[in-house]
Amino acid sequence: MAQITVRMAQTPADFDIARVLCFEWLDWHWRAFPADGPRDGNPMNPAAFQTEVDNLESIHARPKGAILLAEVDGNPAGCVMYHASEPGVAEIKRLFVNEGGRGHGLGRLLLEQMFAAMIVDGYRMVRFSSARFLTDARRLYETVGFKDIAQPDGFPQHFRDFVYFMERPLV
Repeated sequence: MAQITVRMAQTPADFDIARVLCFEWLDWHWRAFPADGPRDGNPMNPAAFQTEVDNLESIHARPKGAILLAEVDGNPAGCVMYHASEPGVAEIKRLFVNEGGRGHGLGRLLLEQMFAAMIVDGYRMVRFSSARFLTDARRLYETVGFKDIAQPDGFPQHFRDFVYFMERPLV
């Protein structure tokens, strides 16, 4: 039976693991969905993504954000991140389980431990956006209580057909 651990990133080495997982996700994403490859305006545009990954520690800084890391048998296998989007509301970013970590329930475990951390941090609600073609992820989000919400005012028109938004109360 596999040894599963989930912990909050705290050290420079932990943040480096998170960065590696982010790029594993990007590589997987482009292999699985080549039509969504790098282009101007795409949040996964290599330059924009690199800037985002370079700043993980400040974007998801404690006490209003965090990065959780999952391991299977001591090997990095997944992550999830969050930060404040408005008072009392957190936003999820980058839930990912790599191919070596799949089949162990890590996505759900990462979400459940993230919800617990968010409650401790004082959040009442959690939201996120995701691509419509990530159907397996959507099924997971629905099983842990997320519901669809309207796209926010000002969301770019050219992305409206590709992105959905969901939220879930925490308390």
